[in-house]
Amino acid sequence: MKNVLLLAVGMFALGFDAYIIAGLLPGISDTYDKNASQVGQAVSIFTLFYAISAPLFSSLLAGKPIKKVLLYSMLIFTIANAITALAPTFSILLLSRAIAGVGAGLFSPLAVAASAQLVSSEKKGRAIGLTIGGMSIGTVLGVPLGLYVSNVFNWKISMWVLVIIGVIAALGMLKFLPHFPTTPPPALNERLKLFLDKRVAITVLITFFASLASLGLYTYLSPLLNEISVYNNLAVYLWAWGFGGLFGSVIIGYLIDHFKKPKTLVTIILITLTLSIICIPIMINIPLLQYFPFFVWGAMGWACQAPQQHILLSYQPQNGSSAVALNSSINYLGSAIGATLGGVVLSFGTGSIMLIYFAVLSMIFSLFLQFYSMKREFRITESSE
Repeated sequence: MKNVLLLAVGMFALGFDAYIIAGLLPGISDTYDKNASQVGQAVSIFTLFYAISAPLFSSLLAGKPIKKVLLYSMLIFTIANAITALAPTFSILLLSRAIAGVGAGLFSPLAVAASAQLVSSEKKGRAIGLTIGGMSIGTVLGVPLGLYVSNVFNWKISMWVLVIIGVIAALGMLKFLPHFPTTPPPALNERLKLFLDKRVAITVLITFFASLASLGLYTYLSPLLNEISVYNNLAVYLWAWGFGGLFGSVIIGYLIDHFKKPKTLVTIILITLTLSIICIPIMINIPLLQYFPFFVWGAMGWACQAPQQHILLSYQPQNGSSAVALNSSINYLGSAIGATLGGVVLSFGTGSIMLIYFAVLSMIFSLFLQFYSMKREFRITESSE
């Protein structure tokens, strides 16, 4: 499991990077004299290129040594973060976020596949869980840590911390990771064919709208709290969200095994996620309770993906890896568009509270598709009987 830990360190850096910019928004705004909606595009561009890099580059990776691809993708990711820290202009910062997204998008699916190859069959579940867990821990611990460093020094030091983590991961993989064959991420045309299955298309659209709501709101948490909270210590709210995410990631596997009805579980998660977002402005100034919606929001947001993947695997047992990879890409695509649209909402000048309405509207679309999917499946089951 020692080699799997190296991959988990790399995933920790990815989780750190994917969410830290939301916490650094005020500092970056001051450095480049940009407003929050403009700086939010740094999140959009990272997650957009994260979403599209694996499917676009997968054909180019066919037959390439996986250790080299993992190493090069981590180096691309790390160098891009160094450019972010050094960026003299906002345009160069955006370009560096795009490059970092490419490196992250290449590394993530290969790291998960590689972790399963590094251990015996009875340890595969733990290896994959450890690798994916590295990303959630990067969010839970890395983001508040980065925000603390930013407050003590400045936001660029937080990026240099991320660079150091990337260098450690790259050097560890170079020295200790063995050479081994595995399958590269599924090709783009393979993923697009899955849309011909209406059940798959509806399922990934549910993922899309849920991620649209979640990251569209998360990205602009700083201006939102400044507007609606009398106690707007961003780091504490990020801790609550992050610990919720870690809790959701850990508990969801047990819930899936216990209930054995992932579709019902997704419905409960989506309803709870919607209610938690609605409760943010209601509970934001109630001592102690003010953190509860953020914890639940984080837990439900991170928990949603596992049952969605189980559903897709049941729909496409012969193309399971492609279906899961498609869902992952759609998740990050929704995140990118959510951050962009959140910036558009802010640019209207109607106040950050509009982000809550935007997120709830996105969740309503997700719930509508979920109820339609369940009703359609019930009809098919009934007719087959």
